[in-house]
Amino acid sequence: MPPGVRLAGAWSWRLLVIAAAIAVLIFLIIQLRLIVIPLLVAVLVSALLVPVVAFLVRHRWPKGLAVAVAMTGTLVIVAGLITLATTQIAEGTSGLSARLSESYNNLKGFLSAAPFNLSETDINSYVQQGWTALQNDSQVFISGALSVGTTVGHLLTGLLLALFSLLFILIDGKTIWAWIVRLFPKRAQVAVNGAGIAGWTTLGNFAKVQILVASIDAVGIGLGAALLGVPLAVPIGILVFLGSFIPIIGAVATGFVAVFIALIFNSWVTALLMLGVVLLVQQVEGHVLQPLIMGTAVKVHPLGVVLVVAAGALLAGIPGALFAVPIAAVLNVMTSYLSGGTWRGGTEASATTASSMLWRTVPRRPGYRQRSIQINHGKH
Repeated sequence: MPPGVRLAGAWSWRLLVIAAAIAVLIFLIIQLRLIVIPLLVAVLVSALLVPVVAFLVRHRWPKGLAVAVAMTGTLVIVAGLITLATTQIAEGTSGLSARLSESYNNLKGFLSAAPFNLSETDINSYVQQGWTALQNDSQVFISGALSVGTTVGHLLTGLLLALFSLLFILIDGKTIWAWIVRLFPKRAQVAVNGAGIAGWTTLGNFAKVQILVASIDAVGIGLGAALLGVPLAVPIGILVFLGSFIPIIGAVATGFVAVFIALIFNSWVTALLMLGVVLLVQQVEGHVLQPLIMGTAVKVHPLGVVLVVAAGALLAGIPGALFAVPIAAVLNVMTSYLSGGTWRGGTEASATTASSMLWRTVPRRPGYRQRSIQINHGKH
């Protein structure tokens, strides 16, 4: 049989086995989504809080008190942002219905005049088509294989599970990881431990850099809204900050909310200027922050970021878009660590085999090289 056919066959069945394993894993995640998503949230948040707890412990704080301060501080910050946003929205939306009607009538008058010359029937038809398209497209992000439960009970359960998992990760994370490592064969434990540490470092870098990027987006768009006289500038900034944790998609979607508010409360000129601010901030993020800061931190190409976010959104809705980049970054670093072989105590002995150099590119089963060496020695 030609070597090329043997090589293609060897790679094909191995790739099929890998694809089947990935499919089974995805199926299990879908079935256990109400457990997996809160656990992933806890792991992502713990990547930020573990260094805080370690810092406090190094300064002679009791471990329990350090964990309590870290978790309580996080909850206070999140609750404060939500409270501030809701308060500002409640104070700034008085007369919203009248302003919506006035803005819609002004827009219709603008479209009815030259050069558009659209009739009211045409305008209503276009509005209906746009609303239908928006509803259809939003299903990609609202629903998905891994979307969070829509009932209040599911949300509360997920929140409690995330807090419970976060608490134990902060208290006993090293012991939990050591137990996970011991589940692997002894000869693989060194590699698994090193890969896990590398992945954890990358996850921490991602979380810290994402907060920096989200803060820059929020300040840029929120400050632009305030300078243009757009109301609800503070809630806009908070919304952009929270939305920016979904790379690419989140900041764009929340930025267009600012444009919509400017169109309703101000004028179409202000809305165009607000759109320019949003696009400028997004260009800075896409061409400066993501390639230089995020790319260096997570070692994922910007094109890879776009692709994994799109794939995550299509497969799993908002949770998929949120976790796509950190998962891809961690897997990338762990795979590079394992393939690099730095975890080995020494270099493997080289041996010549009767097969061609092309055939040697096929991955061998564990112990193949050692058995080949023994066979070759036996022949000599």
